[in-house]
Amino acid sequence: MTELRPAHILVVDDDDRIRDLLTKFLRARGLRVTAARDGAKALSLLAQMRFDLIILDVMMPGVDGFEVTETVRRTDATPILLLTARGEPEDRIKGLSLGADDYLGKPFEPEELVLRVQAILRRALPQTRGPSAVAFGPWRFEIEAGQLSQDGASVRLTGGETALLAALARSNGEAVSRQSLSEQAANGAGERAVDVQITRLRRKIETDPKSPLYIQTVRGSGYKLVADPVYDGVEP
Repeated sequence: MTELRPAHILVVDDDDRIRDLLTKFLRARGLRVTAARDGAKALSLLAQMRFDLIILDVMMPGVDGFEVTETVRRTDATPILLLTARGEPEDRIKGLSLGADDYLGKPFEPEELVLRVQAILRRALPQTRGPSAVAFGPWRFEIEAGQLSQDGASVRLTGGETALLAALARSNGEAVSRQSLSEQAANGAGERAVDVQITRLRRKIETDPKSPLYIQTVRGSGYKLVADPVYDGVEP
């Protein structure tokens, strides 16, 4: 069975602070994020790459969010979540009439945005739900439950080890940066904390922790898990 990738989000906002905050917050939830500082750059990226959702600021210099929405909708059905400091009903109506899927006014709570993102993705991408577990050697890890087992016997992990393995499992086969792992699994404690957790996990999982088969170092990128995806209990 083909492995399903994490959802890829395009964040478009001319405010560096908001753009960086959203990028960090969404990556910490296991999503892939590409960022653009204006509408023109967003359209350029959209011509080159495929995204699962666009988070789009309305009030931008040059090509604004309404124009980007209108351009995208001529050829593409990618879901769009509009962000704006203007909360007037006519602006919301305009955005939705152009084809936006949702509308969130600034300022907003990042958690609310994440909930809206998740709701849009559930509606738009039911077929892209990732594996329920990963299997590697004698090991199996249930991603949502955070449960590791060896040949069917449960293996105890610390909370940090569980969060780290879950972050790697959600991006199974792809390198995850140490910074991203710090944000997702170490409460932002830093890359050194991630290295320590990786060492502990390898001691529990790998036959030879110094020559790991499953939790591999990707030089210059971070770490990756090499495993087989399991979808709703159906082995690959």
